Amino acid sequence: MTSNEFERVQRLNMLKSLCFEDGALYGWTFDKDNGANPVMKVARDYIAKWSEVLQNNVGLLLWGDVGTGKTFFAACIANALIEQNVSVRMTNFSSILNDLFSESDKNKYLDRLNDHNLLIIDDLGIERGTEYALEQVYNIIDTRYKSGRPLIITTNLTLEELNYPTDVQHKRIYDRVLGMCVPVKFIGVNFRKEEAATKMSTAKRLFGMEDK
Repeated sequence: MTSNEFERVQRLNMLKSLCFEDGALYGWTFDKDNGANPVMKVARDYIAKWSEVLQNNVGLLLWGDVGTGKTFFAACIANALIEQNVSVRMTNFSSILNDLFSESDKNKYLDRLNDHNLLIIDDLGIERGTEYALEQVYNIIDTRYKSGRPLIITTNLTLEELNYPTDVQHKRIYDRVLGMCVPVKFIGVNFRKEEAATKMSTAKRLFGMEDK
């Protein structure tokens, strides 16, 4: 390995460590896509047109049932951009809220989040519905809006729930999200259940297990 190649590998590893909290996501790349989800074309186009995406601040709202590939979609985008030396941060609302709770300077923490060219946040809607938590979620999204940089959000909420929330606090949040992010619907196979079924089939073959 040449010195240039070594430096490139080191930089990519650094960008991935800054991006992901879960090391398993390092390997969630387009070459692992099985082609079963046609919406993955949107992810590939997002990368192919990244300069325009960044210039026009185009975010995505990935919505649909649990296990339909939203996080995989987002991680593929993150890894592909990192290969282009683009700074990406992928986290979730629970982690951010936990961090904010212990931070003495919340504004500096949010500034650090928004230093990244792309911010990806998983699981909108699973955070605790306390007044404090909802206010912080709004602040997270609003500061990203003010940064002028794109945001990708995943959620198990339906588009109807996002468009017609039952209270003012959620409406503030969801209106801001829908103003920043283009909705992308995920439907079809629950890949987690499919993976679990495959593992069970393998276990039965390996260990002679029988259905009960």
